[in-house]
Amino acid sequence: MSVVLIGGMDRLEPQYLREAERAGVELNVFTTAQNGIAAKLKHADAVVIFTNKVSHRAKNEAMTAARANDIPVFMHHACGVCTLRECLKCMHIINHTGGRNDV
Repeated sequence: MSVVLIGGMDRLEPQYLREAERAGVELNVFTTAQNGIAAKLKHADAVVIFTNKVSHRAKNEAMTAARANDIPVFMHHACGVCTLRECLKCMHIINHTGGRNDV
C-alpha cells in the first residue's frame, strides 16, 4: 500500500517513515508545499493530511487531486507519530474489511 503524508514536522520525518515501514506501508512525506502535488498523488492508495502543519493552499491542492483520482483522504489536526500510527491502523482495518462497519 502506498500512502502520501502531507504536513507534519520535518524533524519527525524519520519516525513517520519508520512507523510506516513497521505497518508495511510505503510512505511518501511532504512536510512543505510542493509544486505539482497532483502528479505525485496519482498513484497513492491513500492520503493523510496533518492539517495543523500545512498551508491551506497545499491542503486544497491535495484534496482536489485526491478527489479527481478517487483517493481516500484522512485528515487529522495533530501531527505526531501516534496519530500516523492510528491512521495506518484504520487504513489496514478498512482495507481488510472492505469498508464494512460490522467489524
